[in-house]
Amino acid sequence: MGLPVIDLKGLEGNGREKTMAQLKDATENWGFFQIMNHGISVDLIEKVKKLTHAHHDMNLRPKFQESDVIKKIVNADGEVRDADWETVFFVQHLPSSTATQVPDINTELLKAIEEYEKEIVKLAERMLDLFCENLGLEEGYIKKVFSGQNGSGPFMGTKFAKYPSCPKSDVVKGLRTHTDAGGVILVLQDDIPGLQFLKGGEWVDVVPLADSIFVNTGDQLEVVSNGRIKSIPHRVTVREDGGRLSVATFYNPASDAVIAPAQKLLYPEKYSFEDYMKLYSGTKFDEKEPRFQVLKNDKTLVLQGQQLNGVVY
Repeated sequence: MGLPVIDLKGLEGNGREKTMAQLKDATENWGFFQIMNHGISVDLIEKVKKLTHAHHDMNLRPKFQESDVIKKIVNADGEVRDADWETVFFVQHLPSSTATQVPDINTELLKAIEEYEKEIVKLAERMLDLFCENLGLEEGYIKKVFSGQNGSGPFMGTKFAKYPSCPKSDVVKGLRTHTDAGGVILVLQDDIPGLQFLKGGEWVDVVPLADSIFVNTGDQLEVVSNGRIKSIPHRVTVREDGGRLSVATFYNPASDAVIAPAQKLLYPEKYSFEDYMKLYSGTKFDEKEPRFQVLKNDKTLVLQGQQLNGVVY
């Protein structure tokens, strides 16, 4: 399938309307896509990936080789459903950074992460504001919701994962099927495949494009958008000749954030079909959302001079 690829450079000038339409289609009909010209330098991205690879191989791989997961897979007669074939370290960025607390982190990787987190926060919030624009919400709405009742700000962090070569790739997943719990997720990948998303009942392989960032949306955005933005099941497969890298940044609500569909997007509580058809007969070829808004905002709708004129298909 043709995974959506959105060039953010198109937001400049006359291409903005077309690019926003592409983004709308990607969030509402796919729930995952790749972005180009995202504003984060290629040199920084490549540095983060290279140093993360090295950190995993030096510090996490030896521990993984001695883990219970290895023993479970080696001795498995069938599919293993209660384990993931991955090595991971995690860094929190917001409301404060924990990069200095990563065990065995060297100065070069620490510096790269600190530089990267400044850029990825800006990109995440830019993407959320683009979602707001397409939804008809004011700029900053989602960030405000995610900031929580005390306004302490959203939670944001990065999972630095590697999926090692697996001798029995047919019995285990790198990461089992799931949806992401939070908001927007921004992922750096290397050129080794493995990430798959469900689309139309089929698993779609995400083949990374050079210099791109992969984006998918989580459960809370589906709720805030009243179901218009989709959170899609996905998984990671492993390979005998693997070693896939994933640097996935999660922009999520604060723990005390109250999540609900944006009031502006809620369907009307109730209405008569006659009132709806009075609106529909004159706006059949327009978008449906404004009709819902009229019905939601005017509980005593009376359209003078408009009568139902048979069934309008």
